[in-house]
Amino acid sequence: MKVLENLVSFTKKHNKAILFICDVIAMGVACFLAAMLKFDAPAMFKDWYDDNIIFIMLVDFVSTMFFFIIFKVYRRMWQYMVVNDYINLARAFVLSKIVTVIPFFYIWLIPSEGHRQTRSFFTWMFLYSCLLISMILMSRLVVLLSYRVWRSYLISKNGNYEGKKKNVMIIGAGGTGMRIIEEFRNSLKYQNRYNVVALIDDNKRKHGEYLNGVKIYGGRDVIVKVAKERDVDEIFFAASSADEKSKKEILEICSATGCVLKTLPSVTSMQKEENLSAKLRKVDYTDLLGREQIKPDLTKVFELLKDQTVFVSGGGGSIGSELVRQVAASGVAKTIIIFDIAENGAYEIQQEIRRNYPEVDLKVLIGSIRDEKRLCEIFETYKPDFVYHAAAHKHVPLMEDSPKEAVKNNVFGTFNLAKTADKYGVKRFVMISTDKAVNPTNVMGATKRICEMIVQSFNKKSDTEYVAVRFGNVLGSNGSVIPLFKEQIEKGGPVTVTHPDIIRYFMLIPEAVSLVLQAGAYANGGEIFILDMGSPVKIRELAENLIRLSGHVPGEDIEIKYTGLRDGEKLYEELLISEEGIQKTQNNLIYIARPMEFDSERLFKRIDYMREIMEGATGREIVDIVKELVPTFNPQNAAYKDEVEETKETSEEKEEIHV
Repeated sequence: MKVLENLVSFTKKHNKAILFICDVIAMGVACFLAAMLKFDAPAMFKDWYDDNIIFIMLVDFVSTMFFFIIFKVYRRMWQYMVVNDYINLARAFVLSKIVTVIPFFYIWLIPSEGHRQTRSFFTWMFLYSCLLISMILMSRLVVLLSYRVWRSYLISKNGNYEGKKKNVMIIGAGGTGMRIIEEFRNSLKYQNRYNVVALIDDNKRKHGEYLNGVKIYGGRDVIVKVAKERDVDEIFFAASSADEKSKKEILEICSATGCVLKTLPSVTSMQKEENLSAKLRKVDYTDLLGREQIKPDLTKVFELLKDQTVFVSGGGGSIGSELVRQVAASGVAKTIIIFDIAENGAYEIQQEIRRNYPEVDLKVLIGSIRDEKRLCEIFETYKPDFVYHAAAHKHVPLMEDSPKEAVKNNVFGTFNLAKTADKYGVKRFVMISTDKAVNPTNVMGATKRICEMIVQSFNKKSDTEYVAVRFGNVLGSNGSVIPLFKEQIEKGGPVTVTHPDIIRYFMLIPEAVSLVLQAGAYANGGEIFILDMGSPVKIRELAENLIRLSGHVPGEDIEIKYTGLRDGEKLYEELLISEEGIQKTQNNLIYIARPMEFDSERLFKRIDYMREIMEGATGREIVDIVKELVPTFNPQNAAYKDEVEETKETSEEKEEIHV
């Protein structure tokens, strides 16, 4: 038994070498048999053989191997050869024989007996070619059948999977679906594990037909019905021609079946030789984005960053680390500086960059943007050219409970960093903002709006170009709903959603960062760039899809519990203040908000005033000053709404004393 197992493994691992050896043997055998058939006996062939056959066979061997390599005959997965593969094999074979015939005209047509030898040669060549192609095909058939017999025997004796076979439905009755079926049938790993019982394809011409013995039942409209009738356990998405919108729609239908959903990471990018079944993975939230992932051209961006020192505040966070990752991957920056108060995140991205891009000059520095002296030390030492400001307190409920900390970090920190950038002659300063800065209902959003105003104010008086980039939520970022929902599902629920109608704009982290980099390249100074986040997503639907993707039924297996809007939370977010208006950029996903007028001098005075009173002030007093600076700020936190007018009067009295 062990010998057979080793033999099967060896055959699978070295199948290309085995086929090569078989082809070489076939050439020798075909040559001998052709001589026997043409000349009746080897003796009659001897003189001709001694003089010419060695040369002929050498030419034939070289030409055959040359064209087999050119047409990638040995790179094909012989277990799954299709019509095009056999056509390429035929092309290689015919061309090799044409090349073999060419030397004959030089060797045999010049002598007086050339005509007689020509007829003999062509007869022999015809017989040789017929025998050779037959033996090549036969060798592949023998190897394949032997492999399958040995494999089937091993499976029948000691199958490697205990338990009931899982019934599988495949979406996509094309080449990819066919290969998956073949691999499931021929694999020691999967043969006793999966049973493909149904195929689905939107092409009506295929409905009712069979692919590798599996019926194509219909299009997406019959998925739920067929899944129930055929007792399907898992559904594999293999529709390589489907666009992202169709993929999302189909997967949402599939999720209603309660089956486990799997897909390939990128069907179109898979190589023909790859083992598709091993590449299958569970469908996740990124597959439900409903659009092609945004991949902007960053060539001009990296031209700007060439030989520059890039400083990233909050470089250990979700957005900051991806900024570092993409700049490092470009290999153009002179130095990349990661600056963060949180050492764990900074350490993780440091190790990743050192592992993947060891040639990058990377500096990882711990510190806070609240500490102006620390910032000056770093800028004095490293002289950064570009600053990407991603450090911020961003959790809405936490900042509602700690408004003073939101102001200290977001407002004072941004002011310190912007001031330091101006002092040390930074070329460009790009701040990461948020859609929560638009008509804010919470402290976090209001402080980020002040940050935008700080950036625009410094741009008026500095040679540094200051800009802000505003976008919505990013899928899978630290503190986002996705990790929370996954954790709740793993624990059996309930999954908590604040409101059944709450919606958010979502983008993948790499997408958002790529657009941030590109927006920064468009900067002339003072702009607020707005990223087109696509269509909004209902959080309730996102939760339901994640539950289904986990193989559960929402409301039955996993409960969805509505907890009510949190303090400062909106039902929907906006990306634009109505007064701003927008203008287009070169990228149709990036817009520029027309800046709102405000008094920069007054802004700086009020920031200085908040610094003075910060230690002794209450949360209500700080919120009131923020409300003065951001007229569109409408606090939804009851703790601040009750006495907001009273605190306004108190703060105005203090302003008369201190300003």
